[in-house]
Amino acid sequence: MSLRTDLESGKFAITAEIGPGKGTDITEIVEVAELLRGRVTAANVTDQQSSVMRLGSMVTCHLLHDHHLEPVLQMTCRDRNRIALQSDLLSAWVLGTENVLALTGDLPHLGDHKDAVPVYDLDSVQLLWVISRLNEGFDMMGNELAGKTNFFAGAVVNPGADTDASLDLQLYKMEAKIKAGAKFFQTQAVYEPDKFAKFMKRVEGFGVPVMAGVIPLKSVGMARFMNKNVSGVFVPEETIQKMAAAEDKTQTGLQLAAELMRDLKDLCQGLHIMPIGWEKKVPRLLDLAGF
Repeated sequence: MSLRTDLESGKFAITAEIGPGKGTDITEIVEVAELLRGRVTAANVTDQQSSVMRLGSMVTCHLLHDHHLEPVLQMTCRDRNRIALQSDLLSAWVLGTENVLALTGDLPHLGDHKDAVPVYDLDSVQLLWVISRLNEGFDMMGNELAGKTNFFAGAVVNPGADTDASLDLQLYKMEAKIKAGAKFFQTQAVYEPDKFAKFMKRVEGFGVPVMAGVIPLKSVGMARFMNKNVSGVFVPEETIQKMAAAEDKTQTGLQLAAELMRDLKDLCQGLHIMPIGWEKKVPRLLDLAGF
């Protein structure tokens, strides 16, 4: 089971996101790796998600590799210049990581080090091009490498654009990322399968696998927060009311996510689960969804 081989062969793939802890205790990471091994195709490792300082994504990917769970290295442009980005990519390859998801990264003021200086030497499209060059055996300045990489590079797209102009912008960015080397896409959270189906119709000619993002709801407050603050994400009022009426919010949140996964399955080439602290509940979610 490999993310590259599954997506390239047309086999449905499932990935789940893992957030490294804030500190050196890796107990939780190892436990999650054991739970997810054999249940998902690969596991994304976030890179200082929401600009909160945590254990590094590269070493966490290496830990997953050691526990026989294929990692996807999420790499943001926020914290490194072009020299460090290329060096970290080479290091990740040597440590056994074969998948990379290129991201621009959240602004530092959103996290726990609000005075941090952002770098953004490159953006996600440029980073994808850099990865392509490393795969060809050269750094971005054209210097030949003593040993090249062979990364399976991916990118993100937001299918929930709420205006024609914003959707056109997403499609433009998606085409630019494909041209730069993106071989697959993982999306922002999807809660409206009908709207997502229309998006997939628009991109079917791109010929690149798309994995729909799924975030299980934990509360009504979480749903309202995303509707207000996360661009392109909309949790329908009907879904919110089901959460509001539920006695067991955890079970209902998982059940709603499972129903959503079943609805999305035939619309795309894979699913990307973003459990946001519920990593250990992913096997239960997969059982509910019938995967």
